[in-house]
Amino acid sequence: MADTTDNTVTDETRSVPRKSSWRYIGPGIVVAATGVGAGDLVATLIAGSNFGYTLLWAAVIGCLVKISLAEAAGRWHLSTGRTLFDGWASLGRWTSWFFGIYVVIWGFVYGAAAMSSSALPLQALFPDVMDLEWWGIACGLVGLVFVWFNKYAVFEKVMTVLVGVMFVVTVYLAIRVTPNIPDAVAGLLPVLPDEKDSILNTLGLIGGVGGTITLAAYGYWVNAKGWTDSGWMKVMRLDNRVAYITTGIFVVAMLFVGAELLHSANVAIASGDKGLVQLSDILEDEYGSATATFFLIGFFATSFTSIIGVWHGVSLMFADFVARFRGQGEQKGEEVASGARERSWPFRAYLLWLTFPPIVLLFQGEPFRLIIIYGVLGAAFLPFLAGTLLWLLNSARTPGEWRNGPVSNAMLAIAGLLFLVLCVKQIWDQPWAEFFR
Repeated sequence: MADTTDNTVTDETRSVPRKSSWRYIGPGIVVAATGVGAGDLVATLIAGSNFGYTLLWAAVIGCLVKISLAEAAGRWHLSTGRTLFDGWASLGRWTSWFFGIYVVIWGFVYGAAAMSSSALPLQALFPDVMDLEWWGIACGLVGLVFVWFNKYAVFEKVMTVLVGVMFVVTVYLAIRVTPNIPDAVAGLLPVLPDEKDSILNTLGLIGGVGGTITLAAYGYWVNAKGWTDSGWMKVMRLDNRVAYITTGIFVVAMLFVGAELLHSANVAIASGDKGLVQLSDILEDEYGSATATFFLIGFFATSFTSIIGVWHGVSLMFADFVARFRGQGEQKGEEVASGARERSWPFRAYLLWLTFPPIVLLFQGEPFRLIIIYGVLGAAFLPFLAGTLLWLLNSARTPGEWRNGPVSNAMLAIAGLLFLVLCVKQIWDQPWAEFFR
């Protein structure tokens, strides 16, 4: 893949005030594609399977919560001209320690999970070609080569194509199962299922709709697009809404499938990515092999966007972290827009970290203690993101015009409390007794 593009600011991306326009949309598509992984679709599918349409309202609220977080991250980048990590660093060295530990452990475990997730539909489509582990390695290497040799413009186009595939497949399935529209409309009313732990299950669904660290990466993709100042604020906000409307369509479509195909027939599927392979078997029995194959192609598109999206976005964040850690001063959005970050050695070093060390986990299984630490750090990231954005966007670090208003503060506070509850639950549920054996 030739390096045929760069991130040079042109007339189309020049720093002047812009009216919001559909032709500028891009980073939102990227964050939607990256944030909605196979695990999110399975969680929503299981919610539909267990509760029918009852928790449709929770999926919608999940999208609204994530809109507020991504908008806040993008607003920081555009209003200050500084990167999010630069903002974090201004809050104290503890943010650097948290992010540094998090991004190293998270990347090691996530790399294996993402490669395995992309391998599952390929093995189901081509069962006699090679083992799951080798499909996973192939997916990781393709992602590495693609991100290594291409800049943001090509990356965005490929992500848009894959999102198109995801969109067509999920909407087709939602229509194919013939949703019960009156029940779906009733599901928009905030009602809790009459079951044990229904509140925590509901909060989990709200918190699981599309994205963790990718929400923080959104501001970096905004800069990589060439948007570097507040003149692009309206465009960014439209772009962000498109991201989570798209996410909402994916999630609602899968909830329809769970409610109609699984709940009505009282069929249970496994949690985790393997649940989608089970779903393909159910689809084949119900609608034929063509529908099952079509679904597996969409499953692969969903999983592979999570590979190349994280390989690109989190590597940008890591490169920014290293630049600040090495004392290079204030980190500006223009540096990301120029493409310098994508050519830097920290960017490529993190790409290698995401790809090669996790291969060990594909063959040896996931180390128990590391997975517990990974789960705790992952649960803590979104409260960290919501809390620090509240801090940054209500302080003198942000120009007065772009500080939080009452609605933004309320949404970020709700997001922070929601994710704090989920974080405490995640930590509580870990098998700590076994951890210390």
